[in-house]
Amino acid sequence: MVQTMSSGNDRMRLRLELLYHVSREVAAALDLRTVLQRVLLAAIRNVGGERASIIVLDDAQKPLEATIVYGQQFHEHTTQQLRETVERGLAGWVIQHRQAALLSDTSRDERWLKRPDDQGKTGAKSALCVPLLVRDRLVGVLTLVHPMPNAFTQEHLELMQAIADQAGVAVLNARLYSESRRQAQVMTALVESAMVINTSLHMDKVLQRILQQAMQALQVEMAAIGLLDLQTNEVAFRAATGQHADRLLHSRLPADTGVVGNVLRERRGEIIAGPEGEKHLRQMDCLKDLQAQAVAIAPLPGQDGPIGVIQAVRFSSASFEPDALSVLIGLGNLAGIAIQNAQFYERMEAAQRRYQELFQDSIDPILITDWQGNILEINRQAEWLIGLNQDELRLHTIDSLHPVDWDCIGRQFEMLRNNQACRYESSLRRRDGTQRHIEVYVRRVDFGPSGVLQWILRDITARKELDILREDLISMIYHDLRSPLSNIVSSLEMLRILLDTSDDQVRTILTIASSSAARLERLVVSLLDLNRLEVGQSVVDQKVIDLKSLIEQAVHDVGPAVENRRHRLVTVLPEDLPPVWVDPSMILRVIINLLENAVKFTPSGGYIEVGARPNGESVECWVRDSGPGIPPSDRERVFDKFSRLRQKDKPAGLGIGLAFCRLAVQAHGGHIWIEDPPGGGASFHFTLPCATQEQRKG
Repeated sequence: MVQTMSSGNDRMRLRLELLYHVSREVAAALDLRTVLQRVLLAAIRNVGGERASIIVLDDAQKPLEATIVYGQQFHEHTTQQLRETVERGLAGWVIQHRQAALLSDTSRDERWLKRPDDQGKTGAKSALCVPLLVRDRLVGVLTLVHPMPNAFTQEHLELMQAIADQAGVAVLNARLYSESRRQAQVMTALVESAMVINTSLHMDKVLQRILQQAMQALQVEMAAIGLLDLQTNEVAFRAATGQHADRLLHSRLPADTGVVGNVLRERRGEIIAGPEGEKHLRQMDCLKDLQAQAVAIAPLPGQDGPIGVIQAVRFSSASFEPDALSVLIGLGNLAGIAIQNAQFYERMEAAQRRYQELFQDSIDPILITDWQGNILEINRQAEWLIGLNQDELRLHTIDSLHPVDWDCIGRQFEMLRNNQACRYESSLRRRDGTQRHIEVYVRRVDFGPSGVLQWILRDITARKELDILREDLISMIYHDLRSPLSNIVSSLEMLRILLDTSDDQVRTILTIASSSAARLERLVVSLLDLNRLEVGQSVVDQKVIDLKSLIEQAVHDVGPAVENRRHRLVTVLPEDLPPVWVDPSMILRVIINLLENAVKFTPSGGYIEVGARPNGESVECWVRDSGPGIPPSDRERVFDKFSRLRQKDKPAGLGIGLAFCRLAVQAHGGHIWIEDPPGGGASFHFTLPCATQEQRKG
C-alpha cells in the first residue's frame, strides 16, 4: 500500500516537472512558428508517437496556421492540407464537441479521415486529439499519431491534454504578438503623451511626443499634426517631425476639400499612394514639391467632432503595411484625446488664474463656504472689512459673522440648491466689536462635486446713513415748508384780488408764482403721501370722480410749461368714459407728475398725448411722449424712490415723482407700467377702478 502511494506520488511529481518544462519552453518564444514547433516536439517526446500536427484557429474557428512534424522534420504551410480534417476528420469532431478524443484503432473509428499523405495508408494506428483552450476560447487542436494500435491509454490522453493546456496560452499569445506589439507602441505613445500633459502645460511638447511615437510605430520618414482653425476653416499644421518637416510646418490646407476634407467629413482614415493618389497629392500644395510617395491621414477626434488630423508620410516607398492605417487611426484617437485634454487643461489653468485674479482683486468682500456654512476661501476685501485674516476666518461659520436671513435662503440652504440666488440686508460683526450694515448676495457656484456657496458682502453703511439723512430731510421739508408755503399760496390769492389783473405783466407774474407755489405744494403733499403709503396706510378720501375732468385739470395746470417748450399736447378722451372711485387730489397729482415728466424729457416742439379708455372693470390711462424713451432694463427701476435716469442736459430731479405714482396707483388697486409707443419715446400706462353702482348711488 505504501509502495503504491509512493509510486503515485512519483508519477505526479514527474508530471508536474514535465508540465513545468513544457510551459517554460513554449512560453520562451513569441514567434508563432517557433511556438508550434516546440509544442509538437514536446508532445512526441513526452507522450510518444511518430508524427503530430497542430492547427491554429482564429476567433471564427477557421484554420489560421498549421504545422506537421514527422519524427524531427517539420512541414510548414500545411493549413490547406489539414483543412479537411477540420471539416470532416478527427480535429473537426474535437472542435465541434470541445473535448479530447482517444482513438485506440483508427481503422475502426469513423472519426478518422484517411488522407493521401497518411504514410501507413492501410495500417491501423493509435491517435490522440485534444483542444487547446484558453478559458472558454478555443485557439487550436493538437493531434498525435502512433503507428501501432492500442499504443495510447487514458493516461496518455490526460498528459496530452495537460500539455495542450500549457501550450494554449503560448499559441494565443504568439498569434496576437504582432498586433500586441503595435498596440503597445500606440499605448506607449499615449502614456508618454499623458506624462507630458501631466508634467507640462506646453502644447508643443505634447505634439512632438505624439509625432515621435507615430514615426516609431509606422516607420515613416515624416509625421505631422494639423489642428482645425474654426475661424478660417483650415487645418494648420502645428507640429511636424522628420524629413522636410520644416517645410510642412505652419502650412495650411482647406478643411472642406481634398483628402483632408474627406478625412474630417467622413471621420475615417485614408491612404494616398501610387498613381491613383497622384491627383490627391497634387491638391495638397504643401506636399507638391516634397515628392511624397505615400501619405496616411487619420482624424483627431474631439468631444464635439474632429479637431484636426495626424498624417504620416513616406518618401522612400509607395506603400504602407496592411495594418498601418488601423495603427494610425488608433494613435489618432489617443492623440486627439491627449491634445484636447491638454487644451482643456491649459484653459482650466487660465480660467483658474483669471478667477483668482478677479476673486482677489474684487472691490467687494467675497467669502466661499461649503453647504454647512464653513468658510473655505476669503478675498482681501473680506479680510479688511471683517478685520480677521484667512486662518482666523476659516475657524468661523458664515452665520457667526452676520445674522443670516434663513427665511430667504432656507434652513438647509435649500433655496440655493436649485441655482437660485438670494439677496438680503444684515449687519456684520467686526473684530473690533463694531457693526457694519451690509447687503448680502449669495448663490451656488459649480466648484467641486457638490458646488459651493459664494457670499458677496456689500458695505451699505454709508447708504443707510444717507437714507436716514434723506428721511430727515424729507421730514424737515414737509414740516418746515408746509406752513410758510400755505402762507405764500394765500398771499398770492390775496394779491390776485388786490392787484389790477388787467395788466398782462402782472397777470403773468401772478400766474407763474401761483403755478410754482402749487407745484411746491404738490411736492410736499406727495412726500407725505409717499411715506404714508410706504407703511401700508390705505387711501381714505376716495370719491366717485369724473376722470375726464381730472385729466383736463391736470392739462390746465401744466399748460404754462407746455407752452413755454412749444409742445403739442393732445387729449384722447371718449364720451362714454365711466366715473372712477379714487382720491381726486392723489390721482390728479399722478397725472400731473406724468405730464411734467413728459414735458421735461421731450425736446422742444415735441408731441405729448394724454388719454383714457374703458378696460373692463377699470379705466386705462396713459401719458405718451416723443422723447428719448426708457431702456427696458430701467423700466422697473425708475419707479423706485430716489432712483432717476440721468440724461444729458436734463435735470435729474429727486426721484420721488414716479415712486409716488406707483404707490398711489397700487393703493387704488391698479397697476402702472411702461410701453414702447409706435413712433418712439415713452408711454406710461396705469389703471384705476371704475365706480360701482352702489358707489355712484352713495
